[in-house]
Amino acid sequence: MTRGQYFYYSKNVEMNEAVAALSALAQGSRLAIYRLLVQAGAQGMSAGSIGEKLDLPPATLSFHLAGLTRAGLARSRQEGRFVIYAADFEAMNALVDYLTENCCGGKSCMPAAAPAETGARRRRATA
Repeated sequence: MTRGQYFYYSKNVEMNEAVAALSALAQGSRLAIYRLLVQAGAQGMSAGSIGEKLDLPPATLSFHLAGLTRAGLARSRQEGRFVIYAADFEAMNALVDYLTENCCGGKSCMPAAAPAETGARRRRATA
């Protein structure tokens, strides 16, 4: 394989991985699960706790956790009789890096305005 063919192949793999990750997040329950895992941090959460917090039946939760794991956005580990899931922060950062790789044509990027507040942030600020 020539250097040019390798570069083309590796860029396609990178794009396919990004598409898989974005596809996994393009569903309401999976996005809610992923956001909860991000909030939990590196220690993660048990599958049961995730299901309780999001009011998801076990079979539905298992399906969505498998989708996030296949996309490389979550990892699982066994702790006794519990399965603990955690967001894969390295994969998340790689996805953001891929999406912003050539941001602003390679020039230094400065936001034109402060990021918009989310509804939750606004409610906390006014409470």
